[in-house]
Amino acid sequence: MSLQINRRFFLATAAVALAAPAIVLSSRSVSAAATTLTLGHGAAPGNPRTVAAEKFAELVKQKTDGRIQINVAGAETLGSDSAMLTSLRTGALDFTANSQGATSAIVPELSALGLPFLFESTDKAMVVLNGPVGAELNRRFEAVGIVPLDWWNNGIRHLTNSKRKVTSPADLAGMKIRTPADPMTIDIFQALGAGTEQIAFGELYIALQQGVVDGQENPLANIESSKLHEVNKYISLTAHKWESTPFLMSKIAEARLGSDLEAVKAAAKEAGDLQRKLSSEKAAQVLENFKKNTAVEVVEVDHAAFVKATASVADIWKKKPFGDFVTQVETAARG
Repeated sequence: MSLQINRRFFLATAAVALAAPAIVLSSRSVSAAATTLTLGHGAAPGNPRTVAAEKFAELVKQKTDGRIQINVAGAETLGSDSAMLTSLRTGALDFTANSQGATSAIVPELSALGLPFLFESTDKAMVVLNGPVGAELNRRFEAVGIVPLDWWNNGIRHLTNSKRKVTSPADLAGMKIRTPADPMTIDIFQALGAGTEQIAFGELYIALQQGVVDGQENPLANIESSKLHEVNKYISLTAHKWESTPFLMSKIAEARLGSDLEAVKAAAKEAGDLQRKLSSEKAAQVLENFKKNTAVEVVEVDHAAFVKATASVADIWKKKPFGDFVTQVETAARG
């Protein structure tokens, strides 16, 4: 179930929505009280994250016979990823399909999943996340009032820019690259010799168009759905990191679900399977589209040079207070 909802409306009515469940017709056409919850995310229409969020809402309604209904607000309607995480922890927001970078500000250990060139595919990342690494992350999230429901796929990230073909780290000299407010990604691009600047994703197109930054890095599906290739001609297939899209629920919302909790968790897993499938298919489709698009240039890179230039990043992160966990993630991924 999709709802067009703006930030002012959300902030003004969130408390009322939490306290006053809507009245809907059940599958038996009998009037019954339904609990209405809100899911926020930052993806554009057509993005696999958007499609999966809508599917989650549909599945929850089906699996709970209409007792739980989900309003979906995408495209940063409810604010940035960081703002939505704050709302999640206070109970003003119930679910979010969020970004790994923003979420790592709350659970720093999550950043370890973004070590450069750690995962070649989502399948390999999911093997790690479905094991002890994922179990430990779940414990870390629970400690800050958040319940991870699944690990959606944000994809393998690549570099775009408006200046020139980038085939090696040396080509990044003098460039300013937008990164999310994610320390791991910042460290990666500084190791590659680029300047970095943090800009909200919703403001990125205009920042690229106006030359505030020269380039950015994102999965191909995000580049396409937000039309970033319109203002960044060169698409370098750096594949410098894989990222999850943590699908999260507020502990406050969890307490409201009662006997419907397991149905909601099952819906999240089904929606996650769809999202990962769509994300992989979308990446392949978008790459082919970009290769056929004469307005952009797809650039193959010297991967060995990028791997070598970023080798120091893992060493830096192993010296952090949670360095043992970084080592655990790296060992699991390489094993």
